[in-house]
Amino acid sequence: MTIPEAVSACAADFSQFPIRKIRTACAVLLVAAVFSQAPAAPLEFKLVAASAESYGLPHDIVLSPDGSFLYVADNARDRIVVLDPQSLQELGVFARGEVAEPHDVDFDAQGRLLVADTGNSRIAVYEVSGIDGRLVGSLHGRIRRPEGVAAHPDGRVFATGAASGNLVVYRDGKVIGEIGGLSSPHDVALDPTGNIWVADAGNDRLVRLDDTLRITAVLQGPDYAFQGPRYMDFDPGGRMYVADKYTHRIKIIAADGALIQVLGGAAPGKGEGVFDRPEGVEIRGDHIWFSDTYNNRIVRYKMTGVLD
Repeated sequence: MTIPEAVSACAADFSQFPIRKIRTACAVLLVAAVFSQAPAAPLEFKLVAASAESYGLPHDIVLSPDGSFLYVADNARDRIVVLDPQSLQELGVFARGEVAEPHDVDFDAQGRLLVADTGNSRIAVYEVSGIDGRLVGSLHGRIRRPEGVAAHPDGRVFATGAASGNLVVYRDGKVIGEIGGLSSPHDVALDPTGNIWVADAGNDRLVRLDDTLRITAVLQGPDYAFQGPRYMDFDPGGRMYVADKYTHRIKIIAADGALIQVLGGAAPGKGEGVFDRPEGVEIRGDHIWFSDTYNNRIVRYKMTGVLD
């Protein structure tokens, strides 16, 4: 209940009840309204694992559907690396000689790994089994240097073209939708309610689209102070975590669009709670993984607080 709603309720009671009851009811309603508007306590983050610093500008990351493996788009080394998600020990590598400058990775409803194969201007499709991946197809057309990819449960695939400044939608290998007017777009992701979010990096903003690709919200300006937002994910409560590359921070945004918390320092660093130009984000339960990109490593944090 909001404060205006509480006041209205009190006013409605006035004509029906003795004054003493009105005062008691109003006090209860107003206190409840005030506390319901109090901001939630900030989440806490504890660094619990870090990989070796042996990767080439790792970009986005994704867990396998069963959570057993973490797949990394190892951008500067033209490969996909497979890590143990708990220890962050390297388990395997695939796609060498098949992808160039990969940026994003996501699983489709069939359990195939989709790779934004940037240097080849396509989405590469892999059948994966643990640490092994086999190239089985690709999506291309109307897109140049894709840097973001997301799979919808209904079979559609969304891809952003960093060089073509657009978002393209594929179904069964064919282009079925497109929106332009973007600047170096990076991630595309679906929130828990099915909205489509695009990190419009060159314009320092996030754009929300509905299912028809109509823009329904834009997050930009001094309230967010984005500087090249890259990749994002959502926690069980619907909060969005965005790797804001050039501020060296992870920005946490509530479901209503309000910036509610920031993780990271104003300058690049290496250690707990600081990053150097982070890019990738992946969340599963109360754990969150980041690509600490210019420290050439992956880190895992444990989150505590109200997540749902």
